[in-house]
Amino acid sequence: MLSVKQTRKAFLVQFSSLSIPVKPFFPRYPSAQPLCKLWIKPSKTNLYAYFFCSLIHLFLSCRHHSRASQAFVFMQTNGVVPSDLHLWYQLMYGFHRFGLVNQVWHVYSEMLARGVTANVSIHNILIHSLCNTGMLNSVLNFLQTVDKVDTTTYNILISGFCQLNLPKHALGCLSQMIKKGIPVNSYTCNILIKGFSDVGLFNIAESILHTLINCHGCVSDCADVMSFNTLINGYCKVGLMEKALQVIEDMQKMKLMPDIITYNTLVDGFCRVGDFFEARNVLKRIQDLQSDVSDSEYHQVNARKTNAVVIQPNVITYTTLIAAYCKQERIEEALALYEDMVTSGILPDLITYTSIISGLCKSGRLEEAHALLKEMRQMEVEPNHVSFSAIIDKLSKDGNQIEAFAFLTQMVIRGLLLDLVLHTSLMDGLFKVGKKKEAEDMFKTLLQNNITPNHITYTALIDGRCKSGDMTGAESILQEMAVTSVHPNVMTYSSMINGYVKEGNLGKAFGLMRKMVHENVLPNSVTYGILLNGCFMEGKQELGMHLYKEMQMQGVGENNFVLDAFVNAYKRDGKMDEAVNFLQDVISRGISLDRINYTNLMDGYFRLGNVSAALNLAQEITEKGIGFDTVAFNVLMSGLLKHGEYEPGSVYDGLKQLNLVADSATYTIMIHAYCRDGRVLDALKLWDEMKSHGQMPNDITCNILVTCLCKMDKVDEAMGLLNDMSLMGFRPTSIIHRAILETASKLKRAAIIFQVHEQLLAMGLEANRASYNALISILCRLGMTKKAFAVYRIMIDKYISADIVTYNSLILGYCRSSHVKKALGLYSQIKSWSLSPNVATYDTLLHGLFSAGLMEDIAGLVDEMRGRGVSPSTVTYSVLISGYAKMGNIKESIRLYCEMVCKGFIPTSGAYNKLIHHFAQSGKMNQARELMSEMQVRGRLPNSSTYDILIVGWCNFSDQAEVEKVLKRSYRAEAMKLLKEMTEKGLVPAASTISSMCFTLAGAGKRAVALRLKEYYNRSVFNTNSEKGEVQRELFFEDDP
Repeated sequence: MLSVKQTRKAFLVQFSSLSIPVKPFFPRYPSAQPLCKLWIKPSKTNLYAYFFCSLIHLFLSCRHHSRASQAFVFMQTNGVVPSDLHLWYQLMYGFHRFGLVNQVWHVYSEMLARGVTANVSIHNILIHSLCNTGMLNSVLNFLQTVDKVDTTTYNILISGFCQLNLPKHALGCLSQMIKKGIPVNSYTCNILIKGFSDVGLFNIAESILHTLINCHGCVSDCADVMSFNTLINGYCKVGLMEKALQVIEDMQKMKLMPDIITYNTLVDGFCRVGDFFEARNVLKRIQDLQSDVSDSEYHQVNARKTNAVVIQPNVITYTTLIAAYCKQERIEEALALYEDMVTSGILPDLITYTSIISGLCKSGRLEEAHALLKEMRQMEVEPNHVSFSAIIDKLSKDGNQIEAFAFLTQMVIRGLLLDLVLHTSLMDGLFKVGKKKEAEDMFKTLLQNNITPNHITYTALIDGRCKSGDMTGAESILQEMAVTSVHPNVMTYSSMINGYVKEGNLGKAFGLMRKMVHENVLPNSVTYGILLNGCFMEGKQELGMHLYKEMQMQGVGENNFVLDAFVNAYKRDGKMDEAVNFLQDVISRGISLDRINYTNLMDGYFRLGNVSAALNLAQEITEKGIGFDTVAFNVLMSGLLKHGEYEPGSVYDGLKQLNLVADSATYTIMIHAYCRDGRVLDALKLWDEMKSHGQMPNDITCNILVTCLCKMDKVDEAMGLLNDMSLMGFRPTSIIHRAILETASKLKRAAIIFQVHEQLLAMGLEANRASYNALISILCRLGMTKKAFAVYRIMIDKYISADIVTYNSLILGYCRSSHVKKALGLYSQIKSWSLSPNVATYDTLLHGLFSAGLMEDIAGLVDEMRGRGVSPSTVTYSVLISGYAKMGNIKESIRLYCEMVCKGFIPTSGAYNKLIHHFAQSGKMNQARELMSEMQVRGRLPNSSTYDILIVGWCNFSDQAEVEKVLKRSYRAEAMKLLKEMTEKGLVPAASTISSMCFTLAGAGKRAVALRLKEYYNRSVFNTNSEKGEVQRELFFEDDP
């Protein structure tokens, strides 16, 4: 049989592979030669041993692990052997503390080789190092080679098994301890309780606790307050609060008093299950215990005698509750507790501040978050990367990338870690505000910083690419995830499916769902909701309902996201009553509507113009305690302002009354409302407020305000605003470009038009086909065809291909400048270039031919149009009707009018006016009147020209000498009736109409009335509304004798 020494030697052979070759250590002096051997006096050996051990510890504390290893090899090579066992222990412990397991065994082997006998502490270091690497079988083998073990030895081994979630193996070690008579202490008990609690075996954990207490007969011998706290913590983590409370009762029966850790654990447990009432009760109980002790000197003395601990809430107690409130977005309660905490003399720590900052950001209260960050620094609590990340994440989601990157710069200056979470947050935020290039650059930066993306980062990247329409790029990332063994989760697949649905590719969407199921990633309610929405958008109701039944069969419960898919479908079809019936059926099955469902319904009713039903829903949101968030309030505000129900300022004040913070959508809605009312100064004031509150205007906001300024001919102000926006990274859109050019064109100066065009290009407007088409169109409408053609040549030189829109603009320019032959020549070229003329091409050419009187070409062009399969539009018919009427071919006009109406087209007001004018000139006033009535029946409102034609026609009829007096009076009355109707509608008659009316009245002996009428219309622009009313009553209600 092998001796203990031989057994140990055989055991150490298996660890020989752990020792790595190490370079010899050389003194770091420039002039020194490499030394492999030092001569050391025997009397100095112990001194050198202390020196080398100190040097090794210094290297380890500076994280120079390789130099520490080299120093030990150099020490070994030169025969420096520590004579003190404690020095060997320190060397092994030093290497063990920094995870250098191989060096621990290297030192141990050297120690044995030098004939030094290890003690139990040395063995414990070895066992600990093996447990840290999971080599528990080796530990068990090693224990057979040593004859000295203690409680610590087994505690280390038990901890190793528990860390690997093998508490039953650890229990076997406890049995060995008891058999060998090794004492069991509270640490042993605590490790086992935690081990069984971590795997959910609470009954065994509790049984071990009570068994050990019963065996020893005294709690303090094998268990303490921490033992019970460990068990309470296990129950709290899984939400078994009743069991946790029962454990507290048990420990009190055993004369053990709960400490602050016990109560903090309970607070955390109740917060985890969302029972804030009980969590606050625990806090109140601690405060009551504190006041009970402080109220009585007797209690204080008694506490000292019995070694009792005075319980009082600490920073962890308050922070646990505050963080839980913030996670639930109950920020007001969190802030109230924060005030209570500070008043109680407990100073907040980093976690407290960071939790509140995160909560404020989630609630949209960025200004308060900024203020709290400043307060942190004043209180000398240095913010960490999590504190900054919360603010940066919110700024990114709000589209305020400039300020987000300003905070990022602060982080870099402070040397804070830019981790994966922060990179992902910034990338996601950039995608959300439409800055795809910058988001992609952020992902590249992440990779350049050697940060490995996880499934959340990849999902954010895929989601961003899908929403920007880059499905090919999204698919490539999915393939990259497979290569890098990062497994997509349900959200990754749902983002891809959403991209396919938005692209209208339901086939690929369903194919991907089948693939995810094959890979054991089960679709959730979000996945089904996206697909349901896609089916309903494509009009595939049956497929949607089949998918809905499949979802129910798979056991995926209906949730609010799925309900939204149905509500959106009904909303698109305007079937709000059916939407309500569907939701009532769902509610009867126990599903409650959330804020988003109510918001969607409210939006649907507003779209239908049913304001009262929408307001009823708003009241229901309040009564049921659901409450408004900023999105819901935006829908309410938009609906009320769109239907002109309220004054914008009063609606906006409601936001503050509800303690909500305006977002970019809020400001956009308000700016739009002010612009619609012509209150551009109020809109600009709100624009400045929006930026001062850290909200970045988006494309829509900018489009609305610039368009409003352009309508008011404020080009300079619009350009100034765009210049400010360009400094913030905004690029002018095609809508803004056209609006600016339209306004600049009013001066009819090509130099100004080109100037603003170049300025917009300098601000980042993309020089593409759309921008060149807009410029060419404006120039052609002004008849500046030569300049337009020059722009066309520049466009072609830049390899930007022209389309039919470009050529239609040039054809319009030629027609307006009376160069119809050139227009026809360009039309012929278009056909030779294999470009297909569209209906707008033919409408423009027909109008030009009529204007030039080239009647012989019209019939041929119409035939060619039909031969090419281009169907006439309303404009085509209106051009033909007006043109033939102008040329006196009323018969053809009437024929085309009848053909047009039979085909379901409605003539334009201009076409009606041409026909009415023909009837009026022909003296057929009854037919003219009937045509006006038919015009209104078909939804075309008469304009000033319509009334002018009819009024002048009735006046001319009345002025004829051969007409009887009674008829003259009725014709005048008809003219006066039309004039009154026209005035009430806010239409202004032409000067010739008023002259004709006055002439007719004067001829009938009503000279005074004619003078008053003339005077009224001459000065009507200077009269107040009340003055106008008086004059109208005098003119239009006076009897005509």
